[in-house]
Amino acid sequence: MTNSILHLGLMEDGEIELDLAALELAALDHPGIDLDEYLDELTDIEIALRAADGDAVSSVAQAQALSSVMVEEFGFSGDRVHYDDPQNADLIAVVDRRLGLPISLSIIYVAMARRLGWSAMPLNTPGHVLVRLGDASDALIIDPFNDGRIVAPAQVEALLEQMTGQARFSDGMLPLSNRSALVRLLLNQATRAEQAGDPARALVLYDRMTIVAPTHAHGWWERARLQLVASDVAGARSSLSAMLEITRDDDLRLQVSAALDALPRPTPS
Repeated sequence: MTNSILHLGLMEDGEIELDLAALELAALDHPGIDLDEYLDELTDIEIALRAADGDAVSSVAQAQALSSVMVEEFGFSGDRVHYDDPQNADLIAVVDRRLGLPISLSIIYVAMARRLGWSAMPLNTPGHVLVRLGDASDALIIDPFNDGRIVAPAQVEALLEQMTGQARFSDGMLPLSNRSALVRLLLNQATRAEQAGDPARALVLYDRMTIVAPTHAHGWWERARLQLVASDVAGARSSLSAMLEITRDDDLRLQVSAALDALPRPTPS
């Protein structure tokens, strides 16, 4: 079934439509599902957003329109009761249940804003993805998990300090590329699967990550680690070899080479 997402790994980052790509990933866990129904649902949100304030110019007006439509009209919000429920990172389930994680809700908010031609980017905020609306001269940050509320700079600094110990952790304010947002969505699912004692499921998700983001080294490393857990030495060797092919960092190349050397050698037939 992963053949249905092969195109995502071949696309230029700017060509990836976040909402459609996230739905395609979710469809792998819903065999036979009709994605057109979900695309129609997202189109309904887009139509409502245009009707609410599709001509909004300021980022404040755009934030208010997004919150009004996403929360008040369609009922999307963060799942505070069952935060770790795997459905919160499955975009099909998120659309069905109107509940999600910061990353899954941010994907929908960003996708809807972009449909109207607004500038919107998910941010690489540790532990809690936020969204930046507007250009450099008119930018503000919103929190889709908390009903799309505008987040003041002091609140962002408090969140960064809570997550990293640094109030001005610069990487936390960098935009996530489209591919990186999908990686973060998959990483949420994989981490929770392993925490729940299901390494086989985590391996499936890291496998998807290497398809969507073939140059993302972390996905290959985790794939190899879990293949070893499953006693698949040949698979782990293949994953580490692929990682070595795409890695340019000298220290990381040494680490991968050492891991390859430590693997048991195939028994001659």
